[in-house]
Amino acid sequence: MKKIILILFIFISGCGYQSIYSNKNIKNLEFKKISFKGEIDINRKIIKALNIIENELDNSLNQLVLETSYTIEETSKNSKGKVETYRTSASVNFIIIKGDEILKSKYFIEDFSYNNRDNKFDLVEYQGQVKNNLLDKILEKMIIYINLL
Repeated sequence: MKKIILILFIFISGCGYQSIYSNKNIKNLEFKKISFKGEIDINRKIIKALNIIENELDNSLNQLVLETSYTIEETSKNSKGKVETYRTSASVNFIIIKGDEILKSKYFIEDFSYNNRDNKFDLVEYQGQVKNNLLDKILEKMIIYINLL
């Protein structure tokens, strides 16, 4: 049994096997033009995390369009009208355009439901953490998508 495990380990480590989920390093992406629509802070975090660069000298004439949205919805209230639960949703539409033709397009969305907090300061802090967590999940999906391009 030990021999089989050792042989399996040697073959897996020696052949260069690497899971696509573990490859978080992506190359710099260069586009002739980058357009943003929606949430500015989400767009900035995506550009920084994915190493996206605007290069006007790029001959490919590819354009990147990022359309982002972030919403907080009240999902339930008690009999007195006080909000009991919220749902936060973040979405990113990642579009690569060449000329007038869409080369690649992918829509990423994540949402999370949570209970209200008695302290409003704690609620705002928690909503900020939820926003960052949702964006991190979207970024993981985007990295996998870009590595598969």
